[in-house]
Amino acid sequence: MSALSPYFPMRQFVLISGCSGGGKSALIAELGRLGHVTVEEPGRRVVAEELKAGGRALPWIDMAAFAHQAFEMSEADLQSVSHHSGIVFFDRGLPDAAVALQHAAGISLSQNMNKLKACADQVFMAPPWPEIYQTDSVRQHSLAEATDEFKRLEIAFRFLRYDIQMLPKASIKQRARFVIEKLSSQ
Repeated sequence: MSALSPYFPMRQFVLISGCSGGGKSALIAELGRLGHVTVEEPGRRVVAEELKAGGRALPWIDMAAFAHQAFEMSEADLQSVSHHSGIVFFDRGLPDAAVALQHAAGISLSQNMNKLKACADQVFMAPPWPEIYQTDSVRQHSLAEATDEFKRLEIAFRFLRYDIQMLPKASIKQRARFVIEKLSSQ
């Protein structure tokens, strides 16, 4: 059980989103290490599956197909933790996939509004952080493209009326403490 659970209603989903390469996955790993329930980023899992299978639903080949798969995986992730009565931290999630779908396939956020509002109560956003940004086999886009994605996400989260908290550019332990303190103070 999460150390935060006395401060929360029966269930609270918290989204960690923002700029690619901004330290989200490292933060999620730290929150998991601290004993919190976490859900890994759907997009990275889709890419890993597609690379293994020789598929084409990759953001650098077919962004729309990638976004559709990430959306479906995000829905499955929500189902898999729907029974959990405490806090759950998501490394990206349904809203991120919906923003990608809007960008790549023209599917408006309004079409999925009920699902998007049900998937998280709050979002912590990792801002663009050039000093730590790196590409790899799964993240092949540039920092400029990642920054554009960050801007689309920020606009979408404001449209969806999420409670947005910007993560500080700090160590992973400091970021985890920031998240826990923000959530505990509410």
